[in-house]
Amino acid sequence: MDNSTQPPSIDRLEALLDSGAVEEAETCLERFGTHDIETRKTVLQTLRRLAEQQPAALEPVLETLTRFLTDEERSIRLTTAKLFVELAEAEPDSVSSAVSPLADRLADENEFYYVRARSAEALGYVALERPEVASPEVLADLRIGLSFDEPEVREKLAKALECVALGNPDRLRHHVTSVSERLADPNELVRYHLCTTLVAIGCAYPDALSEGVTALTDRLDDESPYVRGRAAEAFGLLARSDSDVSIPDVNSAADDDAEQFLIDRVRFAIDGGPVDPAPEEVGTIESIRERTDDVVREIASPPSNECPHCGLSLSEAGPPMCPRCGGPR
Repeated sequence: MDNSTQPPSIDRLEALLDSGAVEEAETCLERFGTHDIETRKTVLQTLRRLAEQQPAALEPVLETLTRFLTDEERSIRLTTAKLFVELAEAEPDSVSSAVSPLADRLADENEFYYVRARSAEALGYVALERPEVASPEVLADLRIGLSFDEPEVREKLAKALECVALGNPDRLRHHVTSVSERLADPNELVRYHLCTTLVAIGCAYPDALSEGVTALTDRLDDESPYVRGRAAEAFGLLARSDSDVSIPDVNSAADDDAEQFLIDRVRFAIDGGPVDPAPEEVGTIESIRERTDDVVREIASPPSNECPHCGLSLSEAGPPMCPRCGGPR
């Protein structure tokens, strides 16, 4: 019986990857690519789980995997882009060979915007370790994408710009004005990522922040303490530069119940010079890299009295199910 029309076993593919049989694993993947959409999707979802546990196992077959980025089905392209995000976050160097096809997805104006966003996110993670991937063309596509209507997409693009700045601030040194123009975005995470991008640039080139003073001053009144904190941090860096730009009063950014994150940055900005003792985790690329993921989790976590599914304000003594959407509290 001819089994050439039957998809190979997913277990077989995993066994080949585990054993390092690269050529056979590539052939197996290529065969999966010729089968129906559900089969292709199942394979990619399996590989995403493998990427979480053993990202290095997929490195030898990345070139074959990039072919799924141009699959005729957008759900397959999106799942593949998400797979590359998993890999890039865990092993950014390993994804460097996929930079060109990911950049093509980001640049394609006809591509589904979530595919473009996930491609941007993967490129951002790679740029943390390989700054050279942030070509002028990629940077232009990221900045243009900040005008998309979908807030989740803008989040990914802003996050990618943050990663580029953390990888090599020089890449965005001359883009302070264009980044600053987006600081009033209605999405808190977008504002946070972009403010953090500016702080990362300011760690290496504090004078460059003079181009964003007006937009950063507006963020000192932001509803988010983390955005206010990053804005204050930016002014602390600018105050230590050779720029003669007037620094606004940042005292109003912190109230009596302010988060320690904000308090440290306001203090950093007010001192305007070497701090003794220096606040922890302020004013360096290393401190941003170490702390920013924790801040993002704080921002993304809804208050305990809000429904995590629809955002409805709930009383502490309310029912275990949300009265609006029916989801569990």
